[in-house]
Amino acid sequence: MNSTRTAKIKSNTNRSTRTVPLLLFVTLVATSGFVASPLAAQQADTPETIQTFPVEAGAWALVFDGANIWVDNYGFYDGTVTKLRASDGVVLGDFAVGSGPIGITFDGANIWTANQYDGTVTKLRASDGMVLGTFAAGDYPYGMTFDGENVWVANWFDDTVTKIRPSDGRILGTFPAGTAPNDLAFDGTNIWAVNEFSDSVTKLRASDGMLLGTFEIPTTGGDLHGIVFDGANIWVGDSNNDRLIKLRASDGTLLGKHRVGDVPWGIAFDGVRIWVTNIGSNDVARLAIGGLVEHRYPVGNNPRGILFDGTSIWVANELDATVTKITPR
Repeated sequence: MNSTRTAKIKSNTNRSTRTVPLLLFVTLVATSGFVASPLAAQQADTPETIQTFPVEAGAWALVFDGANIWVDNYGFYDGTVTKLRASDGVVLGDFAVGSGPIGITFDGANIWTANQYDGTVTKLRASDGMVLGTFAAGDYPYGMTFDGENVWVANWFDDTVTKIRPSDGRILGTFPAGTAPNDLAFDGTNIWAVNEFSDSVTKLRASDGMLLGTFEIPTTGGDLHGIVFDGANIWVGDSNNDRLIKLRASDGTLLGKHRVGDVPWGIAFDGVRIWVTNIGSNDVARLAIGGLVEHRYPVGNNPRGILFDGTSIWVANELDATVTKITPR
């Protein structure tokens, strides 16, 4: 076992058991007419409404199903996912999955989560959270994505990416990536994998998993996290150097390096701008079209995952057991 990866696992395990304020450990039970009260009031000094809602310990990755936000709660060994109504943050349920849920995606009908400690993925029906199956993945599954037909998961220990048929969880193929692939993105035709320890991204053709290229990221320290497609380009988080790397999706050409904040992690695209969580400074940076940071928003402690639901930006705050919603007025 690679010693660097072993150290990383220990770091993640320790992180997930840190103390979280007692209030936030209370599981909200969804009942008829129950509305969750925001933990943070609207901030009047920005042109956005900012609200924060409780989930469970270790909030990490998020996905939107068209009406609701689903959050992987990585903080407990026996993991759960929380379902919140996107319109108002009401908790609609907490559902048990595998151990260490850390990656999540939506296939149009069902939620899939990667259970890192189990080496499995769990499929839940989005309408009611019912578990429809748990299926084998690779070793230490991490980020996930959906390509319109199949579910993909990055296997951090195996240096591979696995393609799964949603109907029955059958593995359709497992394909080599770089060292320690963690996050995935789909560009409409291809799957992109961030290789945390080999300073690169891998491009695979979604139809058959064929390797189309491995593109080096100009970094030092080997700690890449986060990836998003903006319609033309791929953006990758370079956590050690506090910046985002922009690549042209067609051929992997380096287009830019943009300073964003302290230890960038998750990345989202709202149709115009790039947003990124900075876990070292507990904020979210919004980049203008040219790549310069035009605004920062304070969020919770150790913000990880981030997404855009068509109206608002959502952020998972790992050590607060909360999610933050940023909505333009």
